[in-house]
Amino acid sequence: ELRHRASAWQRNLGYPLAMLGLLALTGISLLIVCFHVLELLLDDAAMPRGIQDASLGQVSFSIFGSFGAALQVILIFYLMVSSVVGFYSSPLFTRLLPEWQDTPLTKIIGNCVSLLVLSSALPVFSRTLGITRFDLLGDFGRFNWLGNFYIVFLYNMGFAGLTTLCLVKKVSWTVQAELIRAFGEDG
Repeated sequence: ELRHRASAWQRNLGYPLAMLGLLALTGISLLIVCFHVLELLLDDAAMPRGIQDASLGQVSFSIFGSFGAALQVILIFYLMVSSVVGFYSSPLFTRLLPEWQDTPLTKIIGNCVSLLVLSSALPVFSRTLGITRFDLLGDFGRFNWLGNFYIVFLYNMGFAGLTTLCLVKKVSWTVQAELIRAFGEDG
């Protein structure tokens, strides 16, 4: 119903640009993770341990300078939003979605706890994937398991594999549906 009420500009320009933006952000994060996997294989310094004696402003956290730092912020925000959307889209947690002016206190508390857990895991998630090396005002890089090569490597490979699978599935199914629709209307 919302799609039918959308303006022509929104349908023909807004939605495709949003989809291209999401695909671009997903592709960039996938490239960064693949590069991080190569770094893990070649250099032990790529492990997501904490940075010792690196004061803020003295060491650049991105090899691309200000542009890289801005890209890291955008990617972390994208990962945060996509993890919240993915969390509330899973069949187990769809019942936890708040309802307009009809949300019981236990559901509000459950949402607060869920968002707190997701936001607390985000710094470790982004450091383990190699998206950023910034400590994000905590000692998130000091966890013992972040020094284990196999856990970090498998985590990165799992993210890269599942993200690639989702991209291929989404793009190929969309193209396939459009081809069937186009050939079905003509034939």
